[in-house]
Amino acid sequence: MATRGTAEIPWALSVIGGVHFWSVQAHLPELRFALGEPETDTTTVDNAAVALQKRGFYLRRAGSDGFRFGLKPTLRKVMNDRRASLDASRGGQVGREMDALIKIEFQKGAVLPVEIFKDGASLPDTPRLTLVVLPPDVEWEGNGALRDQLLSWTRRKGESDRLYPGALVWCVRRGGRGLQDKVEEWLAWTQVKKDIDDGTLAGEFEPSERSSVSGQVSTARDEAQDEIWADYRFVVVADPHEESGLRVIDLGAGHASAGESLTGRIVSALKSEGMMNDSIGAGYLDRNWPPALRESGAWDLQGLRKSFVNGVLTRLRDPDSVLRTQIPKFVASGDYGLAYGQRSDGTFERVWFREAVGEEEISFEPGVFLLRKERAAALKSPVPAEPGPPPGPPPGPPEPGPAPGPVPGAEPTAVTRIRLRGQVPPEIWNRLGHRLIPKLRVGENLALTVEAVFDIPAESAAAAKREIEQALSDLAIGGLVRLDVE
Repeated sequence: MATRGTAEIPWALSVIGGVHFWSVQAHLPELRFALGEPETDTTTVDNAAVALQKRGFYLRRAGSDGFRFGLKPTLRKVMNDRRASLDASRGGQVGREMDALIKIEFQKGAVLPVEIFKDGASLPDTPRLTLVVLPPDVEWEGNGALRDQLLSWTRRKGESDRLYPGALVWCVRRGGRGLQDKVEEWLAWTQVKKDIDDGTLAGEFEPSERSSVSGQVSTARDEAQDEIWADYRFVVVADPHEESGLRVIDLGAGHASAGESLTGRIVSALKSEGMMNDSIGAGYLDRNWPPALRESGAWDLQGLRKSFVNGVLTRLRDPDSVLRTQIPKFVASGDYGLAYGQRSDGTFERVWFREAVGEEEISFEPGVFLLRKERAAALKSPVPAEPGPPPGPPPGPPEPGPAPGPVPGAEPTAVTRIRLRGQVPPEIWNRLGHRLIPKLRVGENLALTVEAVFDIPAESAAAAKREIEQALSDLAIGGLVRLDVE
């Protein structure tokens, strides 16, 4: 077969700069005839030729269905040489570009806050789901040291326990060099394009090859993006019902053209596993009311919120927002009551039940409770009045008074400005937002500023600054409050 094939493939002589180079050229029909047998599927010959041309350093396309082999290298060989010169270390060019590309891809259309992992102590501890993306050099092994390390980072923030361990959603890539290879190829093609644009390689290659470089750069970048979707397929979350304390979800193969974001894909997987919901209903809370709190009929809002981000109840993307929206509806419809200011006799300073309650009253601080409707109804029922003295004789007719005078004309409404100044004791700071500020909102043009000055050891200043910045970000006032470190 080799003898017959050799005879059927046309040979050509190229002359470049006075030097003779032998080259061979063949078209697909000739390759099928030279290489095929009666039982051979000819499409396999076509596919093999195309694959060889894409990977070969001296094989070029000739026309629409031809291939030409010679001694002159292609741009693919130049790309491979550039790739060999890249710094593939974790902190080198390839590592930096991988990190940047991963960050861009995860933040594109993000429906969850995204944190690129640096260390366990720097991760926020907030009652809001946060996606933590591990670096590409960390690969999921199923069992072993990585699982134990993730469990430790989930439960502890530095030296202290986390308040909301279930709020962290880890995303880990599978093993292999696929992502690194794709990024290296993308960077190498980018360098080749730069050399051509600079004129370094302008005269050494055919115009058709030079014009295809931009397409090669774009294709290589798209393939690197697709590899991120394919590689980052393992989601790990805290689950107290699992023996290991963690639950692993395999997302399966993904693709960047799936029509959703990477974070949206993870949220969909959590929902399909029954681990997350967009909202909650009154019946769900009733079915999952803690047995220890059924007798009292009161569930503090701090504990309720925490249950949605520690794996006890279904996860909510933002429990604060959901509860501030749903609880007023529950109270108005009579499914639950709301109370604050618990007294020693079990009653409360204020109880809402079957009435409108503003979202500003939903405060996640000590002393604010969600009440079962039986408890709320009992607290709101009127106390029977004690019998008073018997009624006296009916009053006689009123004595005539002076005739009414003319009604004065309408006068403009006077406006009084109220200003508060002074120091507030630390023990009632948490109550300001619940008791005082709602009373101030009855007026117009309310302006509220804050000034806080405190001293802290120098070695702890950086950590404190990060914590305060995180708190301001959680409150969405990071751009309104200035933070200075002197």
